Amino acid sequence: MSALCYQLRPGAYCDSIVLLQVQKGLAGLPGVLDASAGMATETNLELLAAQGLLPAGLGELAPDDLLVVVRGESEQAALGALAELDSLLHRRASGGEEEDYRFKSLAAASRAQPHGRWVLISVPGRHAARLAAEALELGRNVFLFSDNVSLAEELELKREAAKRGLLVMGPDCGTAIVAGVGFGFANRVPRGGVGLVAASGTGLQMVASRLAALGSGVSQALGTGGRDLSAEVGGASTLLALDLLARDPRTRVIVLISKPPAPAVAARVLAAARATGKPTVVAFLGYVPPLRRLGQLWFASSLSEAAELAAGLDSADESAVAATEPAPGSLRALFSGGTLAYEALLGLLPFLGPISSNLEVEGSLPLPSLAESSGHTLLDLGEDAFTVGRLHPTIDQDLRLRRFRQEAADPATGLILLDFVLGDAAHPDPAAEWAPAIEQVRQGSGPEVVALVVGTEEDPQRLSSQVARLSEAGARVFSDSGEALAYLAERLAAPAQGPTRPVALEALGTPLTALNLGLETFAESLAAQGADVSHVEWRPPAGGNARLLAILDRLRR
Repeated sequence: MSALCYQLRPGAYCDSIVLLQVQKGLAGLPGVLDASAGMATETNLELLAAQGLLPAGLGELAPDDLLVVVRGESEQAALGALAELDSLLHRRASGGEEEDYRFKSLAAASRAQPHGRWVLISVPGRHAARLAAEALELGRNVFLFSDNVSLAEELELKREAAKRGLLVMGPDCGTAIVAGVGFGFANRVPRGGVGLVAASGTGLQMVASRLAALGSGVSQALGTGGRDLSAEVGGASTLLALDLLARDPRTRVIVLISKPPAPAVAARVLAAARATGKPTVVAFLGYVPPLRRLGQLWFASSLSEAAELAAGLDSADESAVAATEPAPGSLRALFSGGTLAYEALLGLLPFLGPISSNLEVEGSLPLPSLAESSGHTLLDLGEDAFTVGRLHPTIDQDLRLRRFRQEAADPATGLILLDFVLGDAAHPDPAAEWAPAIEQVRQGSGPEVVALVVGTEEDPQRLSSQVARLSEAGARVFSDSGEALAYLAERLAAPAQGPTRPVALEALGTPLTALNLGLETFAESLAAQGADVSHVEWRPPAGGNARLLAILDRLRR
């Protein structure tokens, strides 16, 4: 009859790679039917129970306790296998050689490697933030592979990093490439002129691998962590990474990879991308780009397309695009077409940030009063609230003309956007009513007027006639909504604000020097790529005791 035996070692932390090797070693011993080696986390205990490997009577366990379980053909076989545990734990992954000297603390390793620039952290999340904070205090940039770091901890780490001019990649950052050396789960790709900034590790790997297949290469690939472009974190690491790549002489083209960011964060990030002065491909996955191109920004709808665009830009002689003079003041958009208004709102939010509107779109702000604008404002005057007891604004221009004059008189208004929808049953000659009003505004010191005219030469109003008269009155006229949105984004997008303390360019220098805490395979990978790396044999402080850890944290503060 089979027997289930175990060893419990409180506070005996081991990284997951070592535990996997131990488990395989135990399972291969004579008389062993099944084996498990893992930390006593709640999830691991649930998995053991589901597999029939959870011993009875364990009592209260801590996540930093090592639990090794063996099911043997007999009790003797199970106990015999457990007797080999110490030998298996001390065997090196490379084949069993004796270990070299290992640093026992980050501080000791840092003293031995005073010029190191990076610390790689892959310990359990409940300890990771504490180590990352220590690394920042030591003046090191951080690659934070660990997950289960709280949002509050991430915010605090990135605030501290920004003060010190350091970069925190992560938490939950799976991949990076710095100075040609891959961190975490990186692929071996040639060096080249494309720099990547990515929230997603696998997304970064896909683009980097495709660039290699397309004959291009990677200058640097900087991870940020999946929450970095959330409203709470505000793109803290992304903004620092963009600024760093803007100053990196190896980087000619930048690729920005993420899930769709919060609208206000998107405006800051896109402004920073434009400010790099380098061609930048934007791949916000799941986001339908309003434009294909805006100056030096190219928008991709997939990772493959992002790689193809970047490879083409890396090999092309792209001349710099002259920046458009920014318009002072706010946008006031007065639409008669509901779908046109919706497209404009979606298209401008990523560049302008919050826009007040009577349309409900994520990232827009509700207007306190439909009678008054606030900041950037976009109104669909064809909505029900405006058409009670009056004709639709495509037919009746009176309400829009009144609101136009109101906005033009507001000193906060910098640019007014209007649409004119031609065709049967629409106003027979809208330019006849609008040209005098626009001309009056433009002759004074009033705001710029942009007109989007939708129609054809066969329409009763005749497209060319309407365009000519509106242009003569002083409006800038477009008949393509994409071109109009591109112009507005160039004129109105907020200027980028650079970091108060940029990350030193030496962070990307060679030879790469790093300290590693957690997964030993990460240190071995760095060494195999020619980096100068020291592995720290980390163990949970206070044996992982939560009460003692809280006391230590209070003492540190």
